[in-house]
Amino acid sequence: MIKTMKVGEERSYKRIITKEDVKKFGELTGDMNQAHFDEEYCSRTPFKEPIVHGMLIGSLFSKIFGTEYPGEGTIYCGQSLKFLKPVYPGTELTVRITVKEIIEEKNRVIFSTEILNENNELMLTGEAMMMPRKEKPNE
Repeated sequence: MIKTMKVGEERSYKRIITKEDVKKFGELTGDMNQAHFDEEYCSRTPFKEPIVHGMLIGSLFSKIFGTEYPGEGTIYCGQSLKFLKPVYPGTELTVRITVKEIIEEKNRVIFSTEILNENNELMLTGEAMMMPRKEKPNE
């Protein structure tokens, strides 16, 4: 599969994280921090209202890597994340990955990873390293 990939190739999708998504993520991970749920508490913070878990936002890249590009059978080897701005429930996000480097001899691909809001402001940035399948599915 790596032979078909090219530096600069990009994939993206849009997603809105709901309050219900935040609740489920908090329950799943055990992170029930007031910053994500308590409106009164948050009114006294710089955020003014509950924010989405950073790791929930960071996990949105998995949809692309695991099912679309490189796709089925891809192994996540690493991910760096830099949280630039808070994300609030109800914000429309664009999740975008771009091929940055291909290391064919090691079967690794480095991607830039970005999440933008509806105003095209960068909310999160980072890099991911993937190990694509060695062959295309059904071969």
